[in-house]
Amino acid sequence: MGYCRGDEDYDYLFKLVLIGDSGVGKSNLLTRFTKNEFSLESRSTIGVEFATRNVHVNGKVVKAQVWDTAGQERYRAITSAYYRGALGALVVYDVTRNISFKSVQRWLKELRDHIDANVVIMLVGNKSDLRHLRAVSTEEGKAFAENEKVCFLETSALESLNVENAFAEVLTQVYNVVKKKALEVRRNLAVLPNGKTIDVGSKDEVSAIKKTGCCST
Repeated sequence: MGYCRGDEDYDYLFKLVLIGDSGVGKSNLLTRFTKNEFSLESRSTIGVEFATRNVHVNGKVVKAQVWDTAGQERYRAITSAYYRGALGALVVYDVTRNISFKSVQRWLKELRDHIDANVVIMLVGNKSDLRHLRAVSTEEGKAFAENEKVCFLETSALESLNVENAFAEVLTQVYNVVKKKALEVRRNLAVLPNGKTIDVGSKDEVSAIKKTGCCST
């Protein structure tokens, strides 16, 4: 996946959401991906924040719009609007806090209650640099992800380890889903009452999909 900065034109706009308990590092994953920055200062997200980055996926320019929300319970009321239109999700836990890993099941249920079945889901075990404090093994995370049929990666926003890979995988999978849907639309012929047919996959209709889509490994 290539790297694009600035306000250049884009072919696709994909909304991604970051979810997980407070303090697992969602905001630093966001800033590492969109700005290549990391802050050692612990600051809880208040409400909702989002940032964008243009990237190249399979020769196309994709604007990734990544949303980050507070993990605290008192902000849970915003979920419907937060999830609306999301094509991909990164469910994050802290590998040094087993309780945040146990919360993943609840976050996945909430996510699936609000999204389309085709949304790409990536389970992310963050803070892998804190090796001496690890409480959740890589094997545990991988086994859980396989059982839930979602992708899995461990990351370190501090060391910039696998952050790019995690977002790249989700964006590539979303791109594949959208392309598949576009092809299905193009092949679908609507039969008119007088027996004539019209191709509902016209250029304008397909572009609507482009400017509007998983990961099962």
